[in-house]
Order: sequence, then C-alpha cells, then structure tokens
Amino acid sequence: MTIKPLLDRVVVKAEAAEETTKSGIVLTAASQEKPQFATIVAVGPGGMVDGNEVTMFVQVGQRVITSRYSGTDVKLDGEEYSIVRQSDILAIVE
Repeated sequence: MTIKPLLDRVVVKAEAAEETTKSGIVLTAASQEKPQFATIVAVGPGGMVDGNEVTMFVQVGQRVITSRYSGTDVKLDGEEYSIVRQSDILAIVE
C-alpha cells in the first residue's frame, strides 16, 4: 500500500528519537521528544488551498525539519509516518 497526499500535504518519515542524553542517561519512550528531522516520502500536487495557489517547493528524498507537534501520525505496513502541510516544514537540510 502507498500513501498519496492531497493538495499541499507532505508525507514524512521521522528519524529515530534520541534514546540517551549526551551525559549517558537512558530515556524511556514516554520521555523522548518527538524528532524534528524527517525524510520526505511523498509530496502532494499543490493547487488551490483556502483560495490561494500553492506551489510545492519540496521533493521526495529531501531531509527536512518540521514543527515539533504538527501533522497527523499514521501507521502503514508497520512503518510510522506523519502527514504535514508544506507550511509546517521549517527548513530543508542540505
């Protein structure tokens, strides 16, 4: 199965959360922060959103930084993804 986002939405796969702090303390799953770095898996076509024309500037495979608590989390075929709006992507990491 594949995910095909609509309009200005982007499907991203988050990088693994840090399991230990820099000082060596092991974090439980509940205390780990949601990762902000992700890789783009699929990009919607853009188009008219709220009466404005949206052009997509991101591409599949790019590494990006997203807003910490943005998007909708989805689990598909045992993999976890987030669906975010392009405006929730803060930067492209090069």
